[in-house]
Amino acid sequence: MTTPLTRDDEALDFARRFDRLTGNIGRVIQGKEDVVRKAIVCLLAEGHLLIEDVPGTGKTTLARALAASLDLTWNRIQFTPDLLPSDVTGVSVFNQATTQFEFRPGAVFANVVIGDEINRASPKTQSALLEVMEERTVTTDAVLYPAPRPFMVVATQNPIDLEGTYQLPEAQLDRFLMRLSIGYPEPDAEARVLRTERDGPTVEQLSPVLGVLDVVAMVEHVRRVEVAPAIEQYVLALVTATREAPEVRLGVSPRGSLALLRAARAHAGAAGRPYVTPEDVKAVATAVLAHRVLLRPEAELQGRTGTDLVGRILQSTPVPRVAAR
Repeated sequence: MTTPLTRDDEALDFARRFDRLTGNIGRVIQGKEDVVRKAIVCLLAEGHLLIEDVPGTGKTTLARALAASLDLTWNRIQFTPDLLPSDVTGVSVFNQATTQFEFRPGAVFANVVIGDEINRASPKTQSALLEVMEERTVTTDAVLYPAPRPFMVVATQNPIDLEGTYQLPEAQLDRFLMRLSIGYPEPDAEARVLRTERDGPTVEQLSPVLGVLDVVAMVEHVRRVEVAPAIEQYVLALVTATREAPEVRLGVSPRGSLALLRAARAHAGAAGRPYVTPEDVKAVATAVLAHRVLLRPEAELQGRTGTDLVGRILQSTPVPRVAAR
């Protein structure tokens, strides 16, 4: 008879699987372990990920490496100005043989959907993702089609000041659990990339290290990670501060509060702990909250950003003391 795992054993097993996935992606994304770990945290928190940076920094490579490291179905959508909403979600086609309309699923019907350069498509096409990102369903001709589980959108975008880009609607930004920026690599990391450019592993050479059952089990574990009432109050204090800041036009929504708590749970699991600490919340707060904050025009003219605001709030908000469980 198999002895059931204790809570601590489950936490350690989760952390080992997490590290295995991190190491596999790190074979092609060098020198960016923190970004890679946050991307995995986003996946296991059942959220969607937005990777924003200038061209050539590895946005698409990170998205593809994450999908290639998982034995899940995945599709890639190259967003362009002429992309139609039906290209994303699917379309009903009349079958002359059966004299009935048949639904042909679009690219969103996969476990991992890579939306490359999402802000090069028109706002109408971008909005085609709103329902499936929130409800995990697609409605066509009054018929509801469920997306597979697990389901994650990993979108990349260039900064909006680059030519040929559109700004994502606020409603869609709010549906991304995290926004990450890869940034330029450190000189040592870039030197390793140059040395391994010819013989090093590529995304196409990555093998899956986790399967569907592994991912589902890890997601279920994240849901069981304990959150003390003091941590919940800390999350509420951070979110409330974004709404009351004088330079803010629109603060973090309740969806953002839930996202921060889910991400903190996944971050705690990655550390091998079955409970959340304030450090877990602080570690993911900027990635979860900054893109949900809309500043007043005068604050933007002064060069202020949501990232700066969240940083100040983290410094000024009292941190609760939570005993280990």
